[in-house]
Amino acid sequence: MSIADLLVLLAVALLAAWAILRYTPSDSQDWHVDPLTVRKPHRPNHILFRQDGPFIALPPDQVAARLDALTRQAPGTEPFAGEGFHRTWITRAGFLRLPTFTSVRLIPEGGGTRITIYARARYFPDLPAREKARVNGWIAALTSLVPSDAAAPPPMPTPGP
Repeated sequence: MSIADLLVLLAVALLAAWAILRYTPSDSQDWHVDPLTVRKPHRPNHILFRQDGPFIALPPDQVAARLDALTRQAPGTEPFAGEGFHRTWITRAGFLRLPTFTSVRLIPEGGGTRITIYARARYFPDLPAREKARVNGWIAALTSLVPSDAAAPPPMPTPGP
């Protein structure tokens, strides 16, 4: 075998590995989870906001509508599972377009909405910086829609064991 043959085999193997990772089906039972009850993983490939999630001084239905509009404009992001106040989106960004999942639950609280978020990478050992920036951008866009003088209630109490 020549070096050219080996390089072609290597290219085909890499392409096959990428295709398997990119096109493996994602089961909503595995990836559509509740940010309030999910067990925090030990790997650093996630962002999790629970009681420390942002508070928006708007009713949950308005926050849900604005979040839906925001995610429709996000490149590579599409609805994955859920409806109403608990939804999950899949984002395929970057060169490899490998999936990351973002689950959001909107909690009615004190006349407004507490946003709980769990974003995680399927294959990356660490959540890519662009995914962290995307989630933080969603939060910034949602919180910027409310008057700055709106009072935020204290954080939610931690659920018992």
